[in-house]
Amino acid sequence: MASETPYPAARIAAAWQRERPGTPTESIEIVTPIWRLAKLFADDRNRVLREAGIDAATLDLLSVLRRSGPPYTLSTRELAELTLVTAGAISQRVARAENEGLARRTPGTTGRRTVLVTLTAEGHALIERSVDAVLGREAELVSSLSPEERTALVDLLEKLTVDVRRQLDPG
Repeated sequence: MASETPYPAARIAAAWQRERPGTPTESIEIVTPIWRLAKLFADDRNRVLREAGIDAATLDLLSVLRRSGPPYTLSTRELAELTLVTAGAISQRVARAENEGLARRTPGTTGRRTVLVTLTAEGHALIERSVDAVLGREAELVSSLSPEERTALVDLLEKLTVDVRRQLDPG
């Protein structure tokens, strides 16, 4: 991919100040690069996932099951909580994964409405390959940062995320 000129966030902020003095522009040089990076990372991740033969929703589902440890089984309720999607979305993801032989559903033992989802051997093999491809690629993409810079960035992003969530919380 050809190198690109960085998005001119500082120029955008300066132009707003020139055209509309007093416009609150202090966020532009933070938010604009975050949006741009998010798009670059998402586009690249989608490419890597296509090459690995998996989509983002299936990766999310299989990753949560794999990280749960043996026997790689969670209830649909736990899956919904850990993936931050609705019960309906989990139901669709599980049905698709089951149709592809990547997971299987069984009735739970704690109640008649409980459904357990288990990673199959095929699903396990796919997530092992996919997670190596995705995380390996993303490690390459951030490799220009030193360990100290990564730590500082992680800390700052966490601080910003916590504060933004607090400000957006309606309660």
